[in-house]
Amino acid sequence: MKKFAMSRREKKNLIRILVALGLFAVIFSVDKFIALDSVFNSVYGWLFPLALYISVYLIIGYDVLWKAIRNIAHGQIFDENFLMCIATLGAYALGIYRGVSGMEIEGFDEACAVLLFYQVGEWFQSYATGRSRKSISALMDIRPDYANVKREDNVEQVDPSEVKIGDIIVVNPGEKVPLDGVIVNGATTLDTKALTGESLPRDVAEGGEVISGCVNLTSQIEVRVTKEFYDSTVSKILDLVENASSQKSKAENFITKFAKYYTPSVVIVAVLLAVIPGAITSDWSTWVYRALSFLVVSCPCALVISIPLSFFSGIGAASRYGILVKGSNYLEKFNKANTFVFDKTGTLTKGNFAVTKITPESDRDEILRLAAIAEHDSNHPIARSIVAAYGKEAERGYTLTNVAGAGIVATRSDDVICCGNEKLMAQNGVRFVKEDGLGTVVYVARNGKFIGSLLIADEIKEESKQVIGELNAMGCRTIMLTGDNEAIAKSVATEIGLTGYKASLLPQNKVEEVDSLLKTKGQKDVLCFVGDGINDAPVLMRSDIGIAMGGVGSDAAIEASDIVLMKDDLRGISLAKRIAKKTMAIVLENIWFSLIVKLAILILSAFGIANMWIAVFGDVGVAVLAILNAMRVAMGRMNPKSARRPNAEVLR
Repeated sequence: MKKFAMSRREKKNLIRILVALGLFAVIFSVDKFIALDSVFNSVYGWLFPLALYISVYLIIGYDVLWKAIRNIAHGQIFDENFLMCIATLGAYALGIYRGVSGMEIEGFDEACAVLLFYQVGEWFQSYATGRSRKSISALMDIRPDYANVKREDNVEQVDPSEVKIGDIIVVNPGEKVPLDGVIVNGATTLDTKALTGESLPRDVAEGGEVISGCVNLTSQIEVRVTKEFYDSTVSKILDLVENASSQKSKAENFITKFAKYYTPSVVIVAVLLAVIPGAITSDWSTWVYRALSFLVVSCPCALVISIPLSFFSGIGAASRYGILVKGSNYLEKFNKANTFVFDKTGTLTKGNFAVTKITPESDRDEILRLAAIAEHDSNHPIARSIVAAYGKEAERGYTLTNVAGAGIVATRSDDVICCGNEKLMAQNGVRFVKEDGLGTVVYVARNGKFIGSLLIADEIKEESKQVIGELNAMGCRTIMLTGDNEAIAKSVATEIGLTGYKASLLPQNKVEEVDSLLKTKGQKDVLCFVGDGINDAPVLMRSDIGIAMGGVGSDAAIEASDIVLMKDDLRGISLAKRIAKKTMAIVLENIWFSLIVKLAILILSAFGIANMWIAVFGDVGVAVLAILNAMRVAMGRMNPKSARRPNAEVLR
């Protein structure tokens, strides 16, 4: 991980804290060694330590005082700034009262220490938030600053939002691609790391699509714009990132409401703790001191800061791996996800045809050569998969005849190549060996003699089996919904280890199946749907959590989803599940740790067992420990795990 650099503000605050801490350490040490109030032999000797401590107080706490005054002016009274001011100014008032009364000075050092260590906690919060924000804000670097628009023979530099669909833009080496489009001139290499996290550059040529946010590495290209800036990939990603924190989790909402009622309650209790026993015993100094200690430890900083920070760290950690979570509520809910429903094509499979089997294998090269001769001029996906598998320039000079619904016949003089299905073989009187594999079968014959066959099918993604195994090992149900026939669906489900599947579904049938699963699931169960196509958008919105494959996924699917996998890598699902689990574990640790420690010190403070120094730990110490604990989400590394896979069964 790269070293995290502090912001200028963080450096300034750190210097201020260190200066104040150094001054406080010197004054405190001298005070304990020679008693500063005795330096001047006078009844006003207490003014000397007051002046020294108050100078440190103003250095470290002027902003807290100003925030408290400003918030009170705006009607926001009961917050941590108010509590800190009341507790510390009260301690100074108590020290002045004891000085005027001729008693031993007490309260100046504690008041200064409270604010000093409070600022230390605030700095840790700022630093931790900055570390977590780094993973997210790194995506903000993809925002383009300008676009070079071609106007007749000139190139004009304009704001990307001013470019229209159909305009031609010029992207020079080293520049960000400002808008989505298609290359109309040139070829280059693109760095897509900022978008997908992939370190390997991608080569693109004329006719290839480019998406905004990529960096042009090698050559100048001209791109015809296909989307306006507000609708471009980079704009949509930035919108997701900027609004990720707007959706709060139940835990965050609970803490916000808790602090709203908790803070005024403890202020009232502290006042009663000072007034009632003080009036009964007339020992105002003792009970005011206890009430001030009670106020210090009661500050809800540890909860108010660490809980949102834990979620923010989790979202930041996910972003580092190319997983965009649209809000902490989805991260919280995803931890409970136990049913995963997958679309097949483009999600579990690559969504492209490929030659998966050649029979007989011994004649592989000859079968591919003859098939490529017949198919090289066709744009059909099956034809393209055959040409790609051959990988060489196909022999030319043949007359190609397309036989509707059967295949292609390539003829050159007396040489006749038949490439097609069973019907084509029957029409040409070719006796062939039937291929029973799942997929599209292409038979190849030459001059009436059967040569062999090719089995062409949609390729299963390399990571599908691993991810399904990991989810099954976590105790999750894994279900596939597909429009393919029963045989293909069963084959895919069995190969990758799905616990269930449904085949031969139309898009509307997928919605019905998800609705059925939602109705039958338990109250605490969470259903996730994973898809990539525009036809998946309704199901993504209907499910508890929608997960879109972002890199090749449609805009509609990305907008309808709650989590986006920018790398188009299914391993992001199990990885996000582990991040969510770790985040929620840390959230619960922080809640219970903060509440238990604070409650214990509150009781001890009320009975006079804990002094203000222990109260400082109960506030700042707990907050710092909770913040450091929250940072573990972003700092930890998430490695893939191996897992077993069960057999698939048809959903009943």
